[in-house]
Amino acid sequence: MTIAGLMKSQLRGLLSAILFLMDTLAVTVPFYTVVLLKWIIPIKTWRCSCSWLLHRIGDVWIYFLNLPQDVSRKTRWVIKGMDSLNITRSCLLMVNHQTWVDIMVLVKLFYGRIPDFKFFVKKELLWLPIIGQAFWAVDFPIMKRRSRGELRERPELRGEDLDLTRRACDKFKDMPVSVFNFVEGTRFRREKHLNQRSPFKHLLRPKAGGTALVLGAMGEKIQSILNVTIVYPRGVRNFWDYLCGRVDEIRVHVELLPVTKDLLGDYNRDPQYREHFQNWLNRIWGEKDRRIDEMLGWQS
Repeated sequence: MTIAGLMKSQLRGLLSAILFLMDTLAVTVPFYTVVLLKWIIPIKTWRCSCSWLLHRIGDVWIYFLNLPQDVSRKTRWVIKGMDSLNITRSCLLMVNHQTWVDIMVLVKLFYGRIPDFKFFVKKELLWLPIIGQAFWAVDFPIMKRRSRGELRERPELRGEDLDLTRRACDKFKDMPVSVFNFVEGTRFRREKHLNQRSPFKHLLRPKAGGTALVLGAMGEKIQSILNVTIVYPRGVRNFWDYLCGRVDEIRVHVELLPVTKDLLGDYNRDPQYREHFQNWLNRIWGEKDRRIDEMLGWQS
């Protein structure tokens, strides 16, 4: 890249960052005003109304978050599997994870096409200033996971995480949501791949426990699973590169999977279900690994 081209991309990145910041600041005051009103008035119908309003404020934020991407990006998008997508009930997105850009890709592709976005968050994150209050306000389900050591010492706690998460999901019985789940639990790095001795060429080992917990907690509320595969054919870039328009091409494949009864169970208490679910997820991940090879060969 020439010096002029480099300076132009840096300027584009700076402009995008300023637009993102302005968008965030513009919604901060109305958002946290409603958060305060929701907190001080503990009436269920009132809090439901506040939640609805907070989601609409979030929609405005996401819309303007996507706008500078549409205006300033030169990224080429190759998308397959989205043409007939029609999700009106709750769904689970299983996604491979390589970079923070993945989140921007998901927001851009699925905003307005699936129900409100939700992430399962750890209980400890509620103590983070400002961010923790936002998680509570928009009804992100809180997940409390017991370590294997704790479960060995106190076996009576087995299944507690499922019960707590199921209660957290009760609020979604009349509210369709889309739960994002990066199944590998962390971003792909070559050293992590080697340390895990992953059997997959392009992926880390999937973590079955978290995925099973989401399905077990939400049960029949989940209409379908969206198996999303993201590929950067010219190499993974960081978030700043994305802002600067240096992500030349993004390829995405979306596969719709049914939620069958055999996928719902108690991962901690039922060893037969646990083995079945692990085999199912590993099979999905093996197919995803082969699909990435195919996607890298797609014609640009």
